[in-house]
Amino acid sequence: MKANLKSTSKRLRAIGLAAALSTALSAALIAATTTQVAAQPDHAEPPGANHAGWWEDLLQRWFVKHHLRGMSLEEKVGQLFVTYAYGETADTTDPDDVAANQEAHGVDNADELLERYPLGGVIYFAWSNNVNDPQQIAGLSNGLQEAAAETGTPLLISTDQEHGLVTRIGPPATQLPGAMALGATHDADDARTAAEISGAELEAMGIDQNFAPVADVNVDPANPVIGVRSFSSDPQHAADMVAAQVDGYQSSGELASAVKHFPGHGDTSDDSHAELPRIDHTYEEWTELDAPPFQAAIDEDVDTVMTAHIQFPALDPSLKPATLSEPILTGLLREELGFDGVVITDSLSMDGVREGYGDDRVPVMALLAGADMLLMPPDIDLAYNAVLDAVESGELSERRIDESVERILGLKYELGLFEDPYVDPERVDELVGTPEHLEAAQAVQDRTTTLIANDGALPLAEPSGDALVTGWGQSTTATVAEQFTEHGWTAENVTTGASPTEADIAAAVAAAEGKDLVVVTTNGVATAPAQAELVAALHDTGTPVVTIAVRNPYDVAHYLDDTAANLATYSYNAGALRSAVSTIFGEVQPQGRLPVDIPTADDPEATLFAFGHGLTY
Repeated sequence: MKANLKSTSKRLRAIGLAAALSTALSAALIAATTTQVAAQPDHAEPPGANHAGWWEDLLQRWFVKHHLRGMSLEEKVGQLFVTYAYGETADTTDPDDVAANQEAHGVDNADELLERYPLGGVIYFAWSNNVNDPQQIAGLSNGLQEAAAETGTPLLISTDQEHGLVTRIGPPATQLPGAMALGATHDADDARTAAEISGAELEAMGIDQNFAPVADVNVDPANPVIGVRSFSSDPQHAADMVAAQVDGYQSSGELASAVKHFPGHGDTSDDSHAELPRIDHTYEEWTELDAPPFQAAIDEDVDTVMTAHIQFPALDPSLKPATLSEPILTGLLREELGFDGVVITDSLSMDGVREGYGDDRVPVMALLAGADMLLMPPDIDLAYNAVLDAVESGELSERRIDESVERILGLKYELGLFEDPYVDPERVDELVGTPEHLEAAQAVQDRTTTLIANDGALPLAEPSGDALVTGWGQSTTATVAEQFTEHGWTAENVTTGASPTEADIAAAVAAAEGKDLVVVTTNGVATAPAQAELVAALHDTGTPVVTIAVRNPYDVAHYLDDTAANLATYSYNAGALRSAVSTIFGEVQPQGRLPVDIPTADDPEATLFAFGHGLTY
């Protein structure tokens, strides 16, 4: 017991509480232990003997209650909000950043934003000029925490580093496979490893919360907003990968993972950034198709769940977006699935949640529904004061506010932010983008590349030759061409874009003359059929055509008959393209297997290639 009390006392001093409070808590702990020991049989051990978690839980509850009592209503309401600020530093004076901050929030920089609103968190984006390099990110994080220290409550600093399609922080930070690529490994250990690497690097840069992984099951191949951000179209496979990533991200205890988008955004052909999607699954279908990855994350003690701006009539007949639905956030998420952590909304600037509701009503309705943190309202001043007004009018009780703030403070405590919210900028280079991380990332990436079809054209037997690389993505085709050159081939690059014109196709056909191989990168052929026309025209030249679907593996259904071989990488980052070219040359054995069913182009109910399909050499 002495060791536990000593640890408790040290923890209390670290968080700056008075010695008298430490003494009082120690006495309370001794009294509680004495009472419990007296009530237990002789063979039972006191809580302090082998149950350190008991002491920690008690300390956390006491600290959170104590801290909450010292906060004003304005400070508590501020904790509910997470938003962005422009600038590489918290006190930026860059004219462009200042102008952008003035337009967005009426302040010059993040320092002034935090002085005006005691925010619970700040989120980083590339477009807000927050994530230019790891050293700069660490400095920004420290500057923001220093500004927040004036309120006595540290920030949750977050970003969306899903990897793959949604990657906020680029090189030199380690670039890892995204969700569907990891799903193609069919190996939860690879998913866990990727999350551990990413989590360690985010922590080193002062980021405390990652809005990942995506727990949506990609039931609809035409889904415009999820797609390769999902691990799989199979609920159990997605659940296994989600649980592994949650475990990996949270393994150190210093980073919160956030699964999204509850109750499931996988079976929609609409984008909630622009409109309000509707999912017509029955409740039974929801439990079968959508719920398993969220339940798996909750069973893995995930810290945060993010809501979806979707209508789900079977779950809430009122047709309120899930973000504003008490039956969904409280009835399903809290009561049925048993989640007791922090619920955060998806961005309140998205049209999906604003459709039919005023920007002053949305934050209040989200809190009434059961949300704890409100992400990126379009007008922070309007939203903040709307919540204060709702408390003053009695629509929201202060007790309801306290419930959410307790969860938020508890999460910050668990992450160690009250002890020390700062990072060491001098160690960033030792922890971010290390050779070990880069090597491990490429090894995982090499296990994701999926060979969907092959008539014997691959692997390439010739040590040299002439290739044409064409198709979608200027940097993508250039990277593939460069890697062919590194392998001893002569490669010409002719980018034709997402929707090649007749002139673009003619130029590619002309360039194919005399070539030994044509490589075509594709992205989103279902909505850009001219890419399939490009493949067909190149096939007619008689030169073997190899396609690389650099995002959706579903592309292959639109041009299968016009190709010699088809690869899927699920991503166009450099590591994915390197793996694809290495596979073409036989240096890497194709190991990936489809994590989704690929339907035929003409009939979405007919399967062309089934879940688990993948060729090898």
